[in-house]
Amino acid sequence: MGNCESGYAKRLLEVNLTEGKIETTPLDDDLLKNYLGGGGLAAHLFLNKFSPESDALSEDNPLIIMTGPLVGTLLPGTSRFAVCARSPQTGYWGIGTCGGNFGPELKFAGYDGIYFGPELKFAGYDGIFIEGKSDKPVYLLVEDDHVEIRDAADLWGKPVYEVTDILKERHGGKRKPKVLVIGPGGENLVRFAAIANDKGHYIGRTGMGAVMGSKSLKAVVVSGTGKALPALPEEYKALRESLLEKIKESQFAQLMRSMGTAVSMDSGMMMGDVPIRNWTKGEFDGSANIGGPTMTEQYLTKVHACYACPIACKRVVKVEGGPFKTDEGPGPEYETCSTFGTFMENDNFEGIIKANETCNQYGVDTISCGSTIAFAMQCFDQGILTTADTDGIELNWGNIESAIKMVEKIARREGIGNLLAEGSAKAAQKIGKGSEQYVVAVKGLELPAHDPRGFHGMGLEYAVGYRGACHLQHMSLTIEQGVTAYEDAGLKEDYDGQSSDGKADMVILSQNIGAPATSACLCIFVYNCISVKDFADMIHVVTGWDFSQDDLIKMGEKIWLLMRGITNLLGSRAGDDTLPPNVMKPLEAGGNVGSVPDIEKMLQEFYELRSLDANGWPRREVLEKAGLADLAQKLHGAA
Repeated sequence: MGNCESGYAKRLLEVNLTEGKIETTPLDDDLLKNYLGGGGLAAHLFLNKFSPESDALSEDNPLIIMTGPLVGTLLPGTSRFAVCARSPQTGYWGIGTCGGNFGPELKFAGYDGIYFGPELKFAGYDGIFIEGKSDKPVYLLVEDDHVEIRDAADLWGKPVYEVTDILKERHGGKRKPKVLVIGPGGENLVRFAAIANDKGHYIGRTGMGAVMGSKSLKAVVVSGTGKALPALPEEYKALRESLLEKIKESQFAQLMRSMGTAVSMDSGMMMGDVPIRNWTKGEFDGSANIGGPTMTEQYLTKVHACYACPIACKRVVKVEGGPFKTDEGPGPEYETCSTFGTFMENDNFEGIIKANETCNQYGVDTISCGSTIAFAMQCFDQGILTTADTDGIELNWGNIESAIKMVEKIARREGIGNLLAEGSAKAAQKIGKGSEQYVVAVKGLELPAHDPRGFHGMGLEYAVGYRGACHLQHMSLTIEQGVTAYEDAGLKEDYDGQSSDGKADMVILSQNIGAPATSACLCIFVYNCISVKDFADMIHVVTGWDFSQDDLIKMGEKIWLLMRGITNLLGSRAGDDTLPPNVMKPLEAGGNVGSVPDIEKMLQEFYELRSLDANGWPRREVLEKAGLADLAQKLHGAA
């Protein structure tokens, strides 16, 4: 296969698993310029293919894997890709993104530095559009122009790490192939099942692994021999050197490099950012045992980085012995340290490491899985669930042994696990007895581990999110925390986290500058270290387009409106823009004591500024102005 020039291969691989049909279709320049790639382009393709009546687990729900224009270059933070479909967890727009795994120069057992996103580009494709459903387990093999659907009967039922090793060995040559794999969680249609990118990165949110499982697709294996070449090589080289220097000097990057994402546990506790006991407490003395320093001092074996990234926030850990003995492998991120730590009032780090590995092997999202178990623990604490309901398992606060057993039951859909595999929102509908008040989710997606009582803008972001509660499809969190300041884009330098004033305007700007990262596939950790203009310049030097900061912000508005509109088409209304009860109760201690977001005030301002109507839908005129006339017609009918 030839090289990808100017940011794109300009080819989409289309696979129909029902018919066994494979074809390559061109992507024209206008389409790429209008949607960039990644989640934006996937949303456009989805809009023209899906039916609102189709169930997320039916063969009519397309699964779209999409890279962006920066992927495959050596610009920092450009290894990511997006996986999109209708979410089986929420019923709305589902999107998960993933990094490019660890740097190839560093290895742990069974790992050789795989990065799926760039490899797909090297094979000569910007993305893969998968339709239909196979009548037997299969995997997709892509080796440059050679593409085939292979039998996966021998792989079905096996855990993620084993299947990854088998496929790397089976299709290995001078360099190992890059693989996406689902575990038993995806096969059993756990609604928050994840897709594994080798053993270290997961497309976790919104249940894309269940979509893959519903299609009987066990894995996607890719090998490519091409290169990604920038349109303006001299400008590209100069910009890359400038960006690397900025990242090197960034305090944020230095902290992430030194202790990984779990570095934020201690500071988050002080700021009121870390949820405790299913969001009902403000303090937890055990938090000091499950943060970055403990991981670094006691369990860290080496540090890794995504492809072409200088930050190196990834941790590799090992537990030498005891009940939670764990072989060397990917360490837990901050979110997992919270959902299997503070959410449950568990301060046993070895238990968290084991829970992380268990989720990885079975292929389930650690955020939704841990949150759902914490919900069940509160139900158990309140007598709504008893051991008669939980297969004899004591779901007491702090009981990480029981939590790990519950992960296994969920992934296998055994006993109570079959109920909890539906996610906390759907489980509560079946449990009843007032359990609904303990669900901490928006639009059916469990909240990530950042408390809106500490940062009110995050509360608004959760409420209006097009995929449900989300901390990654925008830049609100680090802006509100004071980690980053994009004054050149119109954001002021300092925000009071525990105030609802001015947050609607801040959130809209953060969405507009953050959404293009979903489409260009830029890591937001790198984005935290650079400016909006730097990001626009990255697109300019790679594509050769005359692309400015203003163009980037306009693109962000368009992408946000497109994804919000798809969620509206799939049934979301204004009443879904809300925050759960546990989050709306003031706490009596901790970093956010007495603070509660004024969600009604922020929503009113947001709706006006975003030009959303009483349904919560973008108005026709704002869609048409953004170049989304097709969406306007689907939402509002013919003009």
